[in-house]
Amino acid sequence: MTKEDLSINEYNPYYQQYIQKAGDVSISVGLKDNGDATVLFLESIPEEKLESRYQEGKWTIKEIIQHLIDTERVFAYRALCIARKDKTLFPGYDQDAYVVSCEANKRSMSSLMNEYKTVRLASIIMFESFSYGMLTRIGVASNSHLSPRAVAFITIGHENHHCEIIKERYL
Repeated sequence: MTKEDLSINEYNPYYQQYIQKAGDVSISVGLKDNGDATVLFLESIPEEKLESRYQEGKWTIKEIIQHLIDTERVFAYRALCIARKDKTLFPGYDQDAYVVSCEANKRSMSSLMNEYKTVRLASIIMFESFSYGMLTRIGVASNSHLSPRAVAFITIGHENHHCEIIKERYL
């Protein structure tokens, strides 16, 4: 199942910017390959760049990594609930508030990467456990329809988006 199988009714149009950056891959292969590429890229960044900002008020690379972790957890929880037919209406989450309070810059890179790898592995295992019916169920998040399979492609594309920003503006 690739992103080409997605219907516009499975996600908020805002997320199209991320879905188109996911590539034409299956969910399992996409999450695994994307995670592997992200780890290689992030671990190649010089230590002295990890707490830099390209502009005042922008996040550091460590804060971006924590943002990727937090966002994947939030979206994976939404996907799990929708797959399990939980009718909860999920509000949006304030990513800036999360970053302000995450204290990522006090953490070591190895700690952040260990958490990232663990969260990604948990996501891969979760999505692999979903049947086609579970992946295509529709729930509501941020006042819009959302399917678990859309979540997977949003996660991949969101991560690609942030890696592109790091390459273009931080390095």
